[in-house]
Amino acid sequence: MKGTESIDWGYWGTVLQPYLILLTAGLFSLLIVKVLIRIIFKVFFTGLKSVNAEHLKAHVRGPIYFLVPVIAMQGALLGSSLNVVFLDKWLGWALISGLGWLAIRIIDVVAEIIQKQHPIDIEDNRIARSIHTQVQVFKRIAIFGVVVLSIASILITFESVRHVGATLFASAGVAGLVVGIAARPTLSNFIAGIQLALTHPIRIDDVVIVEGEWGRIEEITATYVVVAIWDKRRLILPITYFVEKPFQNWTRTTAELIGTVFVYADYTISVEKVREELKRILESTNLWDKKVCVLQVTESTEKSMQLRALVSAKDAGTAWDLRCYVREKLVHFLQKEEASLPKHRAHMLKAQ
Repeated sequence: MKGTESIDWGYWGTVLQPYLILLTAGLFSLLIVKVLIRIIFKVFFTGLKSVNAEHLKAHVRGPIYFLVPVIAMQGALLGSSLNVVFLDKWLGWALISGLGWLAIRIIDVVAEIIQKQHPIDIEDNRIARSIHTQVQVFKRIAIFGVVVLSIASILITFESVRHVGATLFASAGVAGLVVGIAARPTLSNFIAGIQLALTHPIRIDDVVIVEGEWGRIEEITATYVVVAIWDKRRLILPITYFVEKPFQNWTRTTAELIGTVFVYADYTISVEKVREELKRILESTNLWDKKVCVLQVTESTEKSMQLRALVSAKDAGTAWDLRCYVREKLVHFLQKEEASLPKHRAHMLKAQ
């Protein structure tokens, strides 16, 4: 129109050319990698009955879809005479972040595959629980290392940070002392986590008694341990607790336990008869593992005698249920037996 200035398309074309080239390279590479991933998984993983292939694909697809366009754009930038400094830096940061993202996803996939190959929902799961514990601890350590390396690699690209680093190195003695004191709890937990993974004082799903509470090890992180208490509470303890303080582990070598049941009876009752009744009670329930069945007189007073029954079960939960069952049945047996419950005796003298 008359009076309207014409647009200088030559100028805008020169300005937009680098961005159009990079955008084209990124979109084209993204299209190619989508097709290649589909072909690779169809050719090499077709027929696998396990879900590992699909699991791997679902986890690494995002990082790869991010990384490949970034690499393609960097290649286009280096292979041309384009001079866009800030884009080069941004692409470098994106590449470092994408590699870190991919590494974390691969660590996750490897950890989950190992854990699936060793399920803990079986009866004899001691070895599986050890593997789960090691995998969780080393997975968190590896992810922490990837994150630290990624952040450090990005910070190194800043000139100002490099100058600050040179200044800090000049006073490394004081700085190292301060950092060491500040990071002591974190480093202690970090080292304790490695020690737990190697020595197995506790494992995932171990039954433990800590701080007077009965529970199971639910989660082990790089800095703390979560104990699931029997009444649905959660006890959070620093990981150093299990290295520095004593605690009970009921499933350290095996889940089998021997439970005790105490009852009190009168002196007139036949202990052999109670012993036979205990065996009959145990044989009537599948809670008993058919290994330990013992009845003994463990104490006597002026009023009664204490009978202790020892019974065995396959794990702590079953042992608790078995103890309650045996106690209930023995009390019922003593109630039916004439003059078998504890009683007070008195001798009355006839008045003269």
